[in-house]
Amino acid sequence: MPHSTEYVSRDWLKTEEAEEMIAALTQHNRQQKRPCGILEKSPVQQLSQADEYEYKIFVSGRSGVGKSSTIAHLCSLGIPKHHTETAGIQTSVVRWPCKINSLDRVVVFKLQLWDAGESALKKFDHVLPACKAQMDAVIFTFSFVDRTTFDDLPQQMSRVLEAGENVCKFVIGTKLDMYSQSEVTQRHVRDFEAQWRIPVIGVRNEASQNATDVANDVSRTSLLLNHICDQLWLRDLVLAGKAPKTTAR
Repeated sequence: MPHSTEYVSRDWLKTEEAEEMIAALTQHNRQQKRPCGILEKSPVQQLSQADEYEYKIFVSGRSGVGKSSTIAHLCSLGIPKHHTETAGIQTSVVRWPCKINSLDRVVVFKLQLWDAGESALKKFDHVLPACKAQMDAVIFTFSFVDRTTFDDLPQQMSRVLEAGENVCKFVIGTKLDMYSQSEVTQRHVRDFEAQWRIPVIGVRNEASQNATDVANDVSRTSLLLNHICDQLWLRDLVLAGKAPKTTAR
């Protein structure tokens, strides 16, 4: 899990201001974010009038790898207990407040997560172009318990990415908690990161009732969302000519 962020303040999440803003997005035990519709005004924006920045993220991966669970993880929603292939295209929205170091103020990142079922991708030629159209980032997924999905990552990238395309790239490995069945080793991960210069992020895909595990999951989700938002902000700076292209990943 990447812990450092250059443009987004990591320590801000520990402040009272952050707790109040995130509480506006949560329900019940303040650890599950309230889902928002694409056209709905977020509670955070109503609370602080923070500027909101919208991004489209395509979540790519084989059927059954855990794309829907990954999206549920990012949205802090209930993780599906049984696999059901996504029918057609499905979009989910997560809003995440961040304090931008250079601005010394809080903004809200509105992340639209696009997912498409493998059957739909194979059957309908328009599905993949629709998911890719005007995307700002792509999350490539694989399963730690299925080595073939890890080995498929380069082919995933070639199918989704165009030459010279300026989008943020993330790689998320699912089912990190299934240690006894893992087929992807830390050496495999290190070699991939060294070759592609993209950090591999592992996520759990099973909900836990243990209070410590729940707290750790919330913390990991916060770090992951901060990392995604940090890279999206960097991309905006690069596109605006305010940061060198060599620093963008």
